[in-house]
Amino acid sequence: MAEGKTMNRWYVVIGAVLIQLCLGAIYAWSVFTPTLTLSIEQGGTHGFSATQAAWVFSIGLLVFSVVMILSGRMLAKTGPRKLASLGGIVLGVGYILGGLFGSSFLAQLLFIGIIGGAGIGLAYVVPIAVGVKWFPDKKGMVTGLAVAGFGFGATIWVKSAGSWFGLIENLNFFGLGGVQSVFLLYGVIFLIAVLVGSIVMIDPPEGYVPEGWTSPAPASSKNPGSAALGMTEFMSGEMMKTPQFYMTWVTFLFSAIAGLMVIYCIQLFGIDALKAAGMTAAAASAAAGTAMALYAIFNGLGRIVWGTVSDKIGRKMSIFLMCLFQGIIMLLFYKMGGTVITLIVGACIIGFNFGGNFALFPAVTADYFGNKNVGLNYGFIFVSYGIAGVIGPQIAGYFKDAAKGGGDPSIWVTPFIIAGVACLLGAAVTLMSKPPKK
Repeated sequence: MAEGKTMNRWYVVIGAVLIQLCLGAIYAWSVFTPTLTLSIEQGGTHGFSATQAAWVFSIGLLVFSVVMILSGRMLAKTGPRKLASLGGIVLGVGYILGGLFGSSFLAQLLFIGIIGGAGIGLAYVVPIAVGVKWFPDKKGMVTGLAVAGFGFGATIWVKSAGSWFGLIENLNFFGLGGVQSVFLLYGVIFLIAVLVGSIVMIDPPEGYVPEGWTSPAPASSKNPGSAALGMTEFMSGEMMKTPQFYMTWVTFLFSAIAGLMVIYCIQLFGIDALKAAGMTAAAASAAAGTAMALYAIFNGLGRIVWGTVSDKIGRKMSIFLMCLFQGIIMLLFYKMGGTVITLIVGACIIGFNFGGNFALFPAVTADYFGNKNVGLNYGFIFVSYGIAGVIGPQIAGYFKDAAKGGGDPSIWVTPFIIAGVACLLGAAVTLMSKPPKK
């Protein structure tokens, strides 16, 4: 079927980016942590510990990843448009409730972490699954584009809450205070924007083939290695019996620990490191906020670039290089925190490599286990990301709390070494992986 007789497939990309801009709000969490962790004695309104603030973020990521398995199962029954709409409603309502009633740690854990995370998990898989079906000829590129908004969105929400408009300081809806007022505003925006993006989340017609592209033949019984990547279909149960599933799962876990640790702690680390170098607290906070915003931009760019590169050099080599570069930069990151320029450069590189995960791992899941079931199969792979969302931030929060409020930046050495070594292990595992045979 010619593309000209169907919806323009690039509308799917536009809708995907709009949805993912909102889902990426969880990556903006670091902009809230200085306010949330300011003690009551110092004039704070919430008084969370660093570990408590990390738990809201971690539970959000864990619920996000677990719910993705459910959404993968729901996708075939409900259809992509309804599922994306449901995710937007749940996400928006979670943040609205977090704004209205999120004055305590447990309330934020429930509304932002659990309900908000569930909304992200419901909607996240839809643009990926729909995009792969519309772009079987450019899986890496379209997966990167489809999820690029997740990284770019964090920049919008971080800078809007901070240096662009100062929403945390200037908003005070119904006397709720800055953080909760931002949650309320963002919740309304997320609900509306995801519903709009969901309009074009529809599968292509049966038998759809992009104009000028020839679908590769599936493997034959006489020549099982003849099929192109993605043409051999595995059900989830079959996939989980292969060593490639566990190798992919572990590599994603190791690679994600570093990026999620830095997302959580870059504001706290940047302030500690730059204050130790002689900057004022306000200047250090502003510089760390800029580093986080640029991290998010490069996170989005990394999804597009790594996805496109993987279409040229292959998913295995791309994942290996991404993990290798990430491991090296994490081992150097503590030293890079001493100046604004090097802090920002380090954050950009880490964000760029971390973003590559979200283009490469859905694409390699489709390559290894088939295009048709990627929505469900990727959900099982993605659980590793949720677990990394607990491990990475909690390691950072533990060492920060162990310092008992001190600003000595040396407490960050051990977390960054752990993350760097994990990435290098992921690179080693990738070298041993190869496509499964059914």
